[in-house]
Amino acid sequence: MLIGYARVSTFDQNLDLQRDALTKAGCTKIFEEKKSGRAGTKRPEFDAALAFLRPDDVLVVWKLDRLGRSLVEMMRTIDALRRQAIKFQSLTENFDSETAQGRFALQMHGAMAEYFLDLNRERTMEGLKAALARGRKGGRRRKLSDADVEAGTAMLKAETISVAEIAKRLGVARTTFYAYFPAARSRQAAIL
Repeated sequence: MLIGYARVSTFDQNLDLQRDALTKAGCTKIFEEKKSGRAGTKRPEFDAALAFLRPDDVLVVWKLDRLGRSLVEMMRTIDALRRQAIKFQSLTENFDSETAQGRFALQMHGAMAEYFLDLNRERTMEGLKAALARGRKGGRRRKLSDADVEAGTAMLKAETISVAEIAKRLGVARTTFYAYFPAARSRQAAIL
């Protein structure tokens, strides 16, 4: 029996592509989750898929990195499956754990994936250091300038302008406004 496992890293990502590929490959059951693949992250649906598998079943993933981000973790999982007489397939890379060539290709691909992940991590850190040396901190840019905050404070003190109107004048949503002026929530609640 072909058992599929689909995973995306964040809630705003979509599982449709993986689900469609696994269904087309003939998977009769698909376990899905939205969790990071970082080494050591708890993935309950992945654990459920592993528990569901029986000898001669095949664990199918859309892409090898769906198993995890660490080469050691991926190879440990594939080896544990092999010892239980469970096969493994990756659709994108066309890997099959049943052949010596497939096992070798899995190891090489896993090593390359981990290398490029580490390389990307190093580049990101170097970029952040360079930006910090130029006085720029990471993260999202502020929505309101110091002058905007001052203007918002003055309008709040006037008490004749609603929070919604102040937020509109400053060009931000009310939730953003409240992030800058948390005390305004109690003022708004008192009015209502």
